[in-house]
Parts: sequence; structure tokens; C-alpha cells
Amino acid sequence: MKYVFLVLTCLVCFSCKNEVKETSELPVTTSQTLELKYAEGFSVLDNGNYKTITITNPWPNAEKEYKYIVISKENAAKTTFLKDAYDGIILTPIEKVIVTSTTHIPALELLDVEETLIGFPGRDYISSEKTRARIDSDLVKEVGKNESLNTELILSLNPNLIVAFGVDGTSKSLNTIKNAQIPIIYNGDWVEKSPLAKAEWIKFFGVLFNKSAKADSIFNTIETNYLEAKKLAQNIKNSPSVLSGAMHKDVWYLPSGTSTEAKILKDANVNYLWQNTESKGSLALNFETVFTKAQDADLWISPSYYPSYKALEESNSHYANFEAFKNKSIYTFSNTTGATGGVTYYELGTARPDLVLKDIIKICHPDVLPDYNTTFFKPLK
Repeated sequence: MKYVFLVLTCLVCFSCKNEVKETSELPVTTSQTLELKYAEGFSVLDNGNYKTITITNPWPNAEKEYKYIVISKENAAKTTFLKDAYDGIILTPIEKVIVTSTTHIPALELLDVEETLIGFPGRDYISSEKTRARIDSDLVKEVGKNESLNTELILSLNPNLIVAFGVDGTSKSLNTIKNAQIPIIYNGDWVEKSPLAKAEWIKFFGVLFNKSAKADSIFNTIETNYLEAKKLAQNIKNSPSVLSGAMHKDVWYLPSGTSTEAKILKDANVNYLWQNTESKGSLALNFETVFTKAQDADLWISPSYYPSYKALEESNSHYANFEAFKNKSIYTFSNTTGATGGVTYYELGTARPDLVLKDIIKICHPDVLPDYNTTFFKPLK
């Protein structure tokens, strides 16, 4: 019996050594961190044979980081990573992807990988003509809503990856999908604190689709355009005063001075009347407070979702007492939509802050960009 036990022990040890050899990670041939100038919510380490993406801030006050391996199918066949060490293994090339926010659509299109999109929650919100054509051909399936994804349909589509938009990481739908071994990665572009930081998340998609060089080139162009427009605006001496937002029930919501919207207004060299405030979310004020400070504002930009002066006045007759209302100096992005009503600003504005900035400069300083036609903001009807 002792002899048998020794033989079995040797066999087990030999088997364990072989298993360790078979499941060892590929060697790190290089160690290079992806350059990020503005974005703080993710980082990328290129290890040569594979890349590691760390999502540090997928939503406000996130309590943990999320780590993912991005590796080719060929290299993945040569190694096995410890499952507990990572939140997902993403195999490339990605041929089928589901994204969950309209802000993800421009990145796919800019990188010329929109044909990989096979599903989206709330297709009517997509405004891009290119992706709408694919929707009309039923190449992009309707997969429910973000808070209640159609898990049965998603599992049947069997995507290589889902790029998720999360507010706290407790989605039951996403947990069900993850348990089916479909990798889910969180995109936190919306949490970033500056317009260019949000736009830099195209580099995140560049890593996923092995198009980092193209992503870098695209972002560099956007950054250059933004900074050049900002420089032009800083030379203007007269800064018009600006009001923003509108009432919802009894509360007037408007951007705080630390918001990306306020930063764009600052870069456009305008006097946003609440530019010196600090708040993690929107400011919530009563009508009297706003009216006292902004009744004589030169311009009113982004009056919530109201499409016209008539609709604005019908919702609250006191709006008509603002000088910007009397002078027809109100501008909105809510009327610039796709074929099914999706607001273009909510889709493309994050990826192209240079266009948003130019719109504001054109509105506030018309002579600075005389040949520019606004992309998102138009006069209120």
C-alpha cells in the first residue's frame, strides 16, 4: 500500500507540474503604457503578447478597478490566465460587438469598424446615417434597454464583447450575460472631467480593435482643432453673458462651473453666469434665484428639451421675461436629430468636443469663425 501511495503521489506531482506549464502566462516581451493626455478613467499596458486594460472609474464613486486582458486568439491558445485576477478576457479580432451608449457609435465609425456592431439597446436613439442604414437592413438588432437588456437575444447573437454603460455595476442583465462567458467591459467616458478627456476614450476602442495608431491620429486631430479654436476665442475682448438650462417641475437645473459644459463655455471665452460654482452634479436652483441673476443675460444656451419659444412659454410664462427670450437669442441642440429622433449632440458631442466648441464660439463670437456652420446648436424655433 505504501508503494502504491508513493506512485500515486508521484503521478499527481508530475501532473501538477505539467498543468502549471500548460497554463503559464505568455512572457512579457515589452512593457509600455499607452499615452493618455487627459483621460483618467482607464489605462492600458502593452505587454507585447497581450494588453491589459484597467478601468479605474467606470462610474462615480466606483469602489473597485476592473482589469481586462486583450489578446489575439492565436496567443490565447498558448496560455491560460488566472480568472480571479481579471474581469474578462477579450479575444481579438473582435468580429461581433454590442455597445450600450450612443457615445460609443462615433468611435466605431471613426475607426471604420461599425460593421462589427450587431446589437444596441434603444436603436431609435442612434442618429448616425451610416449606422441607421445598417439598422434599417436589420444588421443591428434591438436588444432592449440598458436597465433591462434582452439577455436571451444577446446570448443567441453570441457577441465577442459587450461595451457596457453602467451607473453602479449592479445590472442583473449584465451579470447573466457575464455568467455565459461573454466578456463585458465598462466604458466610463461620461465620468471624465473635461471635454478632451471624454474624447480621448477613442483610444480605448483603438486598443480593443487593434487600431491604436488610427485612434491616436484621430484624437490628435480633434485636440488640435479644439485648442486652435480655443486660442482664437481667447483673443476676443467682449464676452457675452450666458444662461443655461431650464425648469423641471419646480427646480431649474443648469451646469455647475466644474462641468464639461461649463468648461467648453469658458474655452469659448463667454461669461457663463455660474462659472464659479462647484458641484459634482448639476446645480438645482429655484426660479427666483436664476431670474435675479440672469434676466439680462445676452444668450440662453441649451434650454433643456424645449424645441420652440412657444413650447418654452407654454411650460412657464415667466420664461418670456428674460431678455434672451425677448431678443430671440436662445440656442438649442435638441432640434438637431437623426431620422428616428435621436439627438445628434448626445451621440457625437462627446467624441467631437472641437465641433461643440466651434458651435459655441460661432454663436457667441460670430466674426471669429465667419465661414463655419454650426453642427449641433441651432436657433430655437
